[in-house]
Amino acid sequence: MSSQTILWIILAAVIALGAALYQYFYKAKNLSTKVIFFAFLRFSSVFLLLVLLINPKFKQFTYEIVKPTLVIAIDNSSSIKYQKREEEVIKFINSLKENEEIKNQFELDIYSFSEDLKDSLITNFDGKQTDIAATLNELNQIYKNINAPTVLITDGNQTYGNDYQYISQNYKQKIYPIVVGDTTQIQDLKIQQLNVNKYAYLKNEFPVEAIIIYNGEENITSDFQITNGKKVLYTKKINFNNEKKSQIINLTLPASNVGVQSYTASILPIENEKNKINNTKDFGLEVIDQKTNILVVSDIVHPDLGAIKNSIESNERRSIVFKKSSEVNEIDTYQLVILFQPTARFTSVYKQLKEYKKNFFTIAGNKTDWGFLNRTQEYYKQEITRQPEDYLGRYNDNYGTFIIGDINFNDFPPLTGTFGETRIMTQYDPILYKRIGNIDTDEPLLATIEDNGIRQAVLFGEGLWRWRAQTYLETKSFESFDDFMGKLIQYLSSNKKRSRLEVNAETFYYNNSVIKVQASYFTKNYEFDQKANLLIKVKEKNTQEAREIPFVLKNNIYEADLSGLVAGNYEYTVISVNENLSRNGQFTILNFDVEQQFLNADVTKLNKIATNTSGNTYFLNQEDELIKNLLNNESFKAIQKSRENIVSLIDWKYILALIILILSIEWFMRKYNGLI
Repeated sequence: MSSQTILWIILAAVIALGAALYQYFYKAKNLSTKVIFFAFLRFSSVFLLLVLLINPKFKQFTYEIVKPTLVIAIDNSSSIKYQKREEEVIKFINSLKENEEIKNQFELDIYSFSEDLKDSLITNFDGKQTDIAATLNELNQIYKNINAPTVLITDGNQTYGNDYQYISQNYKQKIYPIVVGDTTQIQDLKIQQLNVNKYAYLKNEFPVEAIIIYNGEENITSDFQITNGKKVLYTKKINFNNEKKSQIINLTLPASNVGVQSYTASILPIENEKNKINNTKDFGLEVIDQKTNILVVSDIVHPDLGAIKNSIESNERRSIVFKKSSEVNEIDTYQLVILFQPTARFTSVYKQLKEYKKNFFTIAGNKTDWGFLNRTQEYYKQEITRQPEDYLGRYNDNYGTFIIGDINFNDFPPLTGTFGETRIMTQYDPILYKRIGNIDTDEPLLATIEDNGIRQAVLFGEGLWRWRAQTYLETKSFESFDDFMGKLIQYLSSNKKRSRLEVNAETFYYNNSVIKVQASYFTKNYEFDQKANLLIKVKEKNTQEAREIPFVLKNNIYEADLSGLVAGNYEYTVISVNENLSRNGQFTILNFDVEQQFLNADVTKLNKIATNTSGNTYFLNQEDELIKNLLNNESFKAIQKSRENIVSLIDWKYILALIILILSIEWFMRKYNGLI
């Protein structure tokens, strides 16, 4: 409380005393006890009222003991179960949870992780993938501002994601890895990796690359072979020794039959080999008898052309050819023509498109001759201003021509187009609308048009390369953008009649991955129906085991999760329950459990993350050493924090109640004594 406030309070006391003396002592005939009592009541009420008006402020201190947080992250992947260490892990966790000294010194936060981090103690050890790097990234965000040493209980074997030993360099807490699994090196022969394309063409040969790894010291010989069913397609003897620990085998196999083909690569196990599961790997591909040929017509050099080529040819079923407008002659050999920034030199190209009734995709930009384009075609018109304008994309949730999803278009960089009004004079379906700054418009940025059996799309802006680059920056992969472009190209390169029920499914999956089938359902007016009742019937061809799974609506796409299915060949039927509509197909689930491929714990990487964060590495039988280290570490001691609060006197409600009580007593006593 400041000295100025104290002076004001003293002045308030003087004023209150003066008021009491004037009312009860001035002109008083005698100084009885009642008069003194009334004066005291008047002094108290006036003084308290004046103090409330002054409203002095007081400092209030509170104290609390803040304990550091002990983060325990448990590897819940199936590799722990395969190594038969689950009971040891549970015992180790319980020893930490039940230790009274640990509970007194730390706040315990327990997580489990496999594919992702879960805020709960789930120890069924059934995770199909392990991403330790993502776990460390999430924990680093959660505990970036507090003292939280991390106990990481894992075998150190990561199946996907970034290398966690480098991620740990930015981890702000000390990590104490607990090594789970065998660290003794024993003889093991395994197929480390198989590289094969997803597609092959009928009567061609497709390449296969196999990487074989040997752990051991003795000289051994084994047989590597590839089979298709019971038929052996390839076999080779390979030798390993103390110096020759790996071999790369390159071969080609014939694509003889159309459809999904399943193969098995295997290396015969050596004597007394402990882990024989990693000696075999299944793989598959789809054999097709035709390829989609796409022509890109452009008279300029632009980075968008490279992005388009890389995106389209990420699917082996498609090939792309670039030509200048003057070089286009045999347009009938292509299933789709992409016109990049057309000008008057494209006149002959448009004549051939009309003659052969070809589908086409127009991409406009700064070099587009809109005077020519407005005259040449009758589908859309662009106001000619010769001024560039940047347009952001706004995704149309109601797009229903084919199955497509939002790949975060709203956050993509702008495309550069022509300033002015854009009008489409025929029926069209917009995928993206234009957005100028923060202003949403109803003008299309990307739209599809179908007229007289001819399909076309038009993009009113250049800069697709930025979109593909942005996708990589956000996801570390081009996959989502390439998948979007692939669906657009697939629609444009086909003349198949539009269906009210569209299904999107892969031809084969691996059983350690998420298996999902997507569908779109439209009303008779081809408007997306959000109230449809869809289900998928799945039947395994060999066992005839059948299941029915309902679709769930997610972001205007119906989705069914089939991740619980075992490896095998399946037939499926997607049915609209309320109407007589269905679509059939088939897919294959290949057997591959990546968690079974590991024989030993990765002690080297676990030691590395301990070193990077100034922690220590322990084994499951060293819980006493870990507990002792945690308890004796001075940086993990509880600290006392004080909190200062400034409290105003006017917030004390009981003072107001006291004033009312004093005034009430004074009034009642004066009334009782006939002074009122």
